[in-house]
Amino acid sequence: CEGERVLRILVLNSGGSSIKFKIFALPELEVLLAGHLAQIGGNSTLEITGARIVSLKVPVEDHNQGIALICKELEELDLEIHAIGHRVVHGATSYTGSVLIDDQVIAAIEENIPLAPLHNPPNLQGIEASRKLFPQLPQVAVFDTGFHGNLPQSAYTYALPQDLVADWRLRRYGFHGIAFRSIAQQAAQVVGKTPQDLRIVSLMLGSGTTANACLYGESVDVSTGLTPLEGLVQSTRSGDLDPALVLYLQREAGLSPQELDQILNKESGWLGISGLSADWQVVEQAASEGHPGAKLAFETFIYRTRKYIGAYAAAMGGIDLLAFSGGVGEHSVMVREAIGKDLEFLGIEIDAALNEKGEGIISRGKVPVVVVEANEEEIIAKDTFDLVQG
Repeated sequence: CEGERVLRILVLNSGGSSIKFKIFALPELEVLLAGHLAQIGGNSTLEITGARIVSLKVPVEDHNQGIALICKELEELDLEIHAIGHRVVHGATSYTGSVLIDDQVIAAIEENIPLAPLHNPPNLQGIEASRKLFPQLPQVAVFDTGFHGNLPQSAYTYALPQDLVADWRLRRYGFHGIAFRSIAQQAAQVVGKTPQDLRIVSLMLGSGTTANACLYGESVDVSTGLTPLEGLVQSTRSGDLDPALVLYLQREAGLSPQELDQILNKESGWLGISGLSADWQVVEQAASEGHPGAKLAFETFIYRTRKYIGAYAAAMGGIDLLAFSGGVGEHSVMVREAIGKDLEFLGIEIDAALNEKGEGIISRGKVPVVVVEANEEEIIAKDTFDLVQG
């Protein structure tokens, strides 16, 4: 590609049973089309908005059929695309940045399947289907772990025998990296600066929750680790706990590894504490009405998150900006108020009226607190554009 001609880029996020997609026109980042194909493997639902409005149910057996169906809709619009960007969850240490896809990249994604068994396989299926349908197009992998690939060794190292670490690639990888890049860029823009000017603590609070310390544009710590289980209290994941607890339950309760995996990943978090729901709105409402389990879930979630803010401020030698994002971070006034309470010693003071509004700057203290919506698709589109142009 020569110069800054307009490129239409298809961004694909291939999940286990779904494909989310958007088409951007770059360099202006105009969204031409957005859609979601759900329930792959059965009677699937395809929803498209933008230049063409589609809502239909159709049998889709696999990702090959799914992407072919999406492409058929593009043909109806006579909408030619020039490149494809893919979200890939786990690049481990193979790739710490986005990369044009070739056989070597495919092999690395396959090699990292044991580290992300639920995510890398469908990511690969989307890539392979796209390469078959568009063999002539450049395609780019944007890794969710990439932003955290250059964490300081002291931050990613587990205190384990190093031969074991080497043999099994045991380290803290961190997740939500694409989202954190977007959050840092948008939050800095709100205060008229760039991420390279700031020490940013970002809170991605949704059903999966992650905290990130971004020091002058570089990720230097992240709450998730080898897997997304580590860190903050999440909707159904436990977050941080004593590893000996797992051994205790194996030994004393006779629980198998499979049963423990189910408990820690699917039955814990605010669902496990409240005994009510994995839906934060349900838990928050019940907590406000005095439900004991919901109140404890709310307080535990807030406490753990506040601890991470303090820890990351210490790790970076201070904090210049606190950012909220994700479904809970963007929409819960109560959560933002509770997290920001009594943090004046860090320069953080939430303004009640601005917090109620829930967008942009919501603070009055020395350290700005902002609410932004992470846009992973934009990051993927930009990286794809840059690599193709290059």
